[in-house]
Amino acid sequence: MAIGPVQLLVLSFPEPNFSGEIIAELNRLRGQDFIRLIDALAVQKNSDGTLVSLQWSDLSIDEAQDLGATVGALIGLGRGTEGDIATLAIAGAEAGSDGHLIDEDELWNIADSIPEGSAAALALIEHIWASPLRDAIVRAGGVPVSDSWIHPKDLVEIGLVSSIEG
Repeated sequence: MAIGPVQLLVLSFPEPNFSGEIIAELNRLRGQDFIRLIDALAVQKNSDGTLVSLQWSDLSIDEAQDLGATVGALIGLGRGTEGDIATLAIAGAEAGSDGHLIDEDELWNIADSIPEGSAAALALIEHIWASPLRDAIVRAGGVPVSDSWIHPKDLVEIGLVSSIEG
């Protein structure tokens, strides 16, 4: 299975005000084939400590197993032995056997780490739109040197630093 660039998005909602707008925007982006939701997990801890969670994925179980195996094999490759590659590929495939790459235990880790009345989310988002650009760069002999998101706060920080130095 070919896959585009994947982003891990971690979000905190200290005082959640959910209206369905986030899911509507994700659905719009998915509907236009801009992104594919590899896996997402959202957890809200109510003021009484009860939990509400939502986990979803655009992958079928077979696709999740294939992607899990690929991720596991790449981690094994980084460790440097053929045994690690095979073992971690199998573990990755097993991790995707429920159609999700984010382990269910992560729900409890998030729930334990957020205060009552707040929420948090993890999402693995494949940027489908970027695959043709990436492929064109590779065909031209290009090699990624850096790959970072620049947020508005980063630009403010650059301005602050340059005003101190200037």
